Amino acid sequence: MTTVGLVGTGRMGSAMARALARAGRSLVLHNRTRQRAVELAAELGAQVADTPAEVAAAAEVTLTMLADDGAVDAVYGDSDGLLAGAPAGATLVDLSTVRPSTLRRFSDRAGVAGVGLLDAPVSGSVSVAEKGELTLMVGGDAPTLERARPALEPLSRTIFHMGELGSGAAMKLAVNAVIFGLNGAVAEGLVLAEAAGVERALAYDVIRASAAGAPFVAYKRAAFVDPETTPTAFALELAEKDLRLITELATALGVATPQADTNLELVRAALTDGRRGKDFASIAQHLRDTRASVVQS
Repeated sequence: MTTVGLVGTGRMGSAMARALARAGRSLVLHNRTRQRAVELAAELGAQVADTPAEVAAAAEVTLTMLADDGAVDAVYGDSDGLLAGAPAGATLVDLSTVRPSTLRRFSDRAGVAGVGLLDAPVSGSVSVAEKGELTLMVGGDAPTLERARPALEPLSRTIFHMGELGSGAAMKLAVNAVIFGLNGAVAEGLVLAEAAGVERALAYDVIRASAAGAPFVAYKRAAFVDPETTPTAFALELAEKDLRLITELATALGVATPQADTNLELVRAALTDGRRGKDFASIAQHLRDTRASVVQS
C-alpha cells in the first residue's frame, strides 16, 4: 500500500484525499489550519502531521494543493518544509496553480537530496476531484512520474506528461485562460437571455445543450442558476490570482491575451462589489447588478 502525504486540505485537497482513501491509499495529512486536517483525518482514518517535513518523512509520495506561490515557497523551502524532511527516493508533487518558475527554484536542492520533484496542476472542479476524474498536466522527468503514479492515478481520468519541470504549470495557466474566457462568456450570454425575458434555468440549459456546452458548463450549472444556495467551489479572488499569473506569463513571453486582460478587469470589478469568497461564476450577478444600476439611472 502506497503511503501518500497531502499538504493542503482545503476544498480541492479534501476532495483529493477522499478519492485517495477510496482507492485504498494510506494518508498523512497536514494543513496550516490544523483543525481542518484533524476533521478530515477522522473522517478518512488518516494520520495528521504537525509540519510538512513530517509528512514528507512518512510518505512515499507527497502531494501539495496550495493557494498561491507564497504558500508553495514556504511549504517546500522552509526549515520545517517538505525538502527538509523528504528522504532520498521520496517524490514531491505540487498540484497548485502557480508560476512555472515557482517549483523550478527547488530543482537543484531536490536533486542533491535525491528527491523527485513534479509540478502536476489539475483541471476540474471539487466534485470532479472527489470522483477521481481530474485532468493532470505533469512537468518533470518520466521516471519520477512513474514513481508518482500510485498517488496520481486515483485522482485522474487523464494524465498528460507535458515535459520538463514547470511545463505543467504553464499548461495549466493556458487551460485556465480558456476556462475564464468561457466563464465570462456564459455569464454574458445568460444575463443577456434573462434581460430578454428568458427564464434563467431554461436559458442555461439551452447554453449547455448548444455547441458551447463544454464539461465546465455542465458542472457549473448550479453556481450560475442558483448562486445564493450553491456553495463556493472556486472563489473569485483565486480567479483574480490565476488571471494575474496568466497575464504576467503572457507578458513575459510576448503573447497578446486580450480576452484574459478583459476577464481580469471583469473579475476585479466584481470583487469591488463585495463578492470576496463568492464563486467565480458570481460575475453573472455582477453583470445583473451593473445592468440594474444602468436601468435605474
